[in-house]
Amino acid sequence: VQLQASGGGLVQAGVSLRLSCAASRRTISNYGMGWFRQAPGKEREFVAAITWSGTATSYADSVKGRFTISRDNSRNRVYLQMNSLKPEDTAVYYCVADRQFRRPVVGGSQLTDGFWGQGTQVTVSS
Repeated sequence: VQLQASGGGLVQAGVSLRLSCAASRRTISNYGMGWFRQAPGKEREFVAAITWSGTATSYADSVKGRFTISRDNSRNRVYLQMNSLKPEDTAVYYCVADRQFRRPVVGGSQLTDGFWGQGTQVTVSS
């Protein structure tokens, strides 16, 4: 599978952005998906994940209540709606596809060795 993230940009604190991840070469409808991010000089961190069916999601505490992950299996896409952005959200955001078929629970630890796409830069100014 190939994953391409898009939708990043330079925004002011408080606004919203929606990231999109387009998958190609394989359908993602039977696989969990997620988002990670990496800020300069920091380790990569888990942001959000969604099961293959879309019925369960998980979030990092730092984004809970502000970010929403969703998916459209008919379009082979996953989204990350980011509201109330903060300067500390500045990072390169990556989407990841799980390697396991229809895993019932998906989170950061399950996705670490998944398929990674190219990232999209999000910069939030104060």
